[in-house]
Amino acid sequence: MFLDKPRRPTRSALRLVLLASVWLATLGNLALWRTLHNLPDLTGWHGALFGVAFALIIASALAALLALVAWRWTLKPAISLLLLLAAFATSYMLMYGIVVDTPMVINVFQTDPREARDQLSWRLGVTVLLLAVLPMVWLWRQPMSVAPLGKQVLRNLLLLIAAMTVTLGTTQLVFQDFASLMRNHTQLRYQINPLNSVYALLDLTVIPSDRPNGPPQPLGEDALITPRAGATQHPPLLLFVLGETARSANFSLNGYNRLTNPLLAQENVTSFTQVMSCGTSTAASVPCMFSHLGREGFAKRSHDFENWLDVLQRAGYAVLWIDNQSGCKGQCDRIANVNTSELKLPDHCENGECRDTVMLTQLDQELAKLPAERMARGTVVVMHQMGSHGPAYFKRTPAAFKPFVPECTDTSLSQCSQAQVVNAYDNTLLFTDYFLSRTIHWLKDKEKTAATALFYVADHGESLGENNLYLHGLPYAVAPAEQKQVPLITWLSPTFETQSRIKTSCLQKQRDRALSHDHLFHSVLGLMAVKTEVYQPKLDLFADCANNR
Repeated sequence: MFLDKPRRPTRSALRLVLLASVWLATLGNLALWRTLHNLPDLTGWHGALFGVAFALIIASALAALLALVAWRWTLKPAISLLLLLAAFATSYMLMYGIVVDTPMVINVFQTDPREARDQLSWRLGVTVLLLAVLPMVWLWRQPMSVAPLGKQVLRNLLLLIAAMTVTLGTTQLVFQDFASLMRNHTQLRYQINPLNSVYALLDLTVIPSDRPNGPPQPLGEDALITPRAGATQHPPLLLFVLGETARSANFSLNGYNRLTNPLLAQENVTSFTQVMSCGTSTAASVPCMFSHLGREGFAKRSHDFENWLDVLQRAGYAVLWIDNQSGCKGQCDRIANVNTSELKLPDHCENGECRDTVMLTQLDQELAKLPAERMARGTVVVMHQMGSHGPAYFKRTPAAFKPFVPECTDTSLSQCSQAQVVNAYDNTLLFTDYFLSRTIHWLKDKEKTAATALFYVADHGESLGENNLYLHGLPYAVAPAEQKQVPLITWLSPTFETQSRIKTSCLQKQRDRALSHDHLFHSVLGLMAVKTEVYQPKLDLFADCANNR
């Protein structure tokens, strides 16, 4: 007679909910506890007791959330999802000092496979294994007890009420400290795992939002090109270089003690030193940079509008977008566009990535595809760089452009010394200097037939280890200056100066004036002599010099 094999003890939904909530609130919030430990606001026993209360608030809030899905077929998948969200968020917050909010989740969704590959590391794998995979293996091996439907409804309801009571009651006990921390250290609310990710996902999908829907509204329908002397023989040709992750403080043109712009320093350029970005990420900044609304108006908009590319095209110019990154974020949808990031040109591309110089190799052939009648009036080309995209800065530069060594070759930037991170980053700026210099030389070759100009500005800056922060993407209100202050450089050919009557010598006297991405829309229209009701001269950075004749 065979003995029956002993059965695993079953686990009730309540027990699984409590175990998962405690695990997530404690080990799943290592980044939050590190931040709290480093804050001067709470120290000693007072700080320790507040930490315990904070963990209880998080655990009970998670229990309340899980009470809504504490059914036989939904509980384990829900817990598994929360474990994965917490593990990935913890890893990135520990490595880079980032936080998880709605814009960050948008960045994740817009990340292409190449960018995602750069961020893979063994540390990420170990963190996810320990915080998510192993608990999930244990979770799915646990038989779950099944209660009658009515009884389970009652249990879930009681769990929800109890969890909410504990959450509210504990918050009330430490309300003064809690409110003070949330007010003075806004970033903390975006570090509460995995509630930060859950909220961001709901904000994008479920929560009613005033985010604009529908097609963009027409803009500048009255746009016309103002005639300029000589423009018929030499139509304007503007190359607008959209930089990536370049911070103004590391440009030697702006006073940085390293020579990161040796080639541009030999050209007659103007480098503006006090320029603020629209946002702290590509997804936030790029649409705002091309908008007429400005940063505050763009954030509050009820619907989308066309951008300055559309206005230029409506005025009659030929307009082209060349992208060497993950896309134009919808800004080039209505103009000619091409992506060079996946070309396989040996001198410019390797390991599935092309350096920015690849765009120059395609420029003439793409211009040849544009309507000749439009090009006769003038042409504007946007070139979107890969630039200094992190964390794999070392991949952005060939061997000949690595004078600053040793450089960080680990995508977990916190594992390198800050000096190594800065070395790798500065090397990318040196290559951008080379790319912009090559671009100016290309423009000089076109001077016989066109009035040429260059306009370069980055979308946002970057943290390189200051205050243990890396990369970018912090909420604008709490982001450091390194993530918001960006370079802006212009170069005008003699023919362009004559036509526009804008002198570089005049611009250089204004290089320290306060500017922002809010000026871009109106400055480009002014530079290209486009007349329209939406143009605001006071936001045209060239206007004073154009009028100073």
